[in-house]
Amino acid sequence: MRLSIDHRTTYRFTEPQARVVQLLRMTPRNTHDQIVADWHIALDCDARITEGQDGFGNATTILYIDGPVDRIDLSVTGEVVTSHSDGVLHGTLEPLPARLFLRDTPLTRADAAITDFARDVIGDEGGTVAALHRLNHAVGDRFTLARGRPEPGLAVADAFTRGAATPRDLAHVFIAAARARGVPARYVSGYCDRLEDNRPAPHGWADAWIEGLGWVGFDPMLRRSPEEHHVRVAVGFDAVGASPVAGTRMGEGDERLDVAVSVNAEG
Repeated sequence: MRLSIDHRTTYRFTEPQARVVQLLRMTPRNTHDQIVADWHIALDCDARITEGQDGFGNATTILYIDGPVDRIDLSVTGEVVTSHSDGVLHGTLEPLPARLFLRDTPLTRADAAITDFARDVIGDEGGTVAALHRLNHAVGDRFTLARGRPEPGLAVADAFTRGAATPRDLAHVFIAAARARGVPARYVSGYCDRLEDNRPAPHGWADAWIEGLGWVGFDPMLRRSPEEHHVRVAVGFDAVGASPVAGTRMGEGDERLDVAVSVNAEG
């Protein structure tokens, strides 16, 4: 399947900024299950650009923008050819051992309620395919889908008490529950054509490590493993570590962020 992606981000500052530095994790890598046919990152202003790779193996682009700047328009467009894999990853760059992804973060630390939920759903089966698919369905069934932008800094324990959750929060619940049962799990940011066009954020799901099989993707929002409808871009311990954009700025005033993402299947 060929997926066409258009991801546009606009930053507006109430006061001109002297300098802006942005770290982008917005470029997918080639794997056995996805081939990047075309990919472009464009800015509406002059910038010094450095390409690289972070500790998780994600492709990175660092932008150094000198001011004064009161607005930045960033567009990412491209096409990725994907194939069916039953959610099992093949040919991904894996610089870190799987067990490292048992590590909690402030956003993904399971409380007693999530630990009990994981025990009830997974039982003693641990990281088996059947148990993790049950968890994937149970997380998706527990919440209604919140279609707005994810709430910054929302910890998984707080998200678990709510009736509605964003795809990011659903992935965090899956990750926290899996880790609570001793299963390495990580956050994945990327794109999917099974969501509404022009939504306010890229998509997010989870990977879990299954002994003898490797990393397997689980999308609680869709209650299935990601396949040819998904494009993987970045991984991390949580959504912050895999976020498409992170950065700093030098200047006073406030910042407003507008995001629109569309993903279309072309065959």
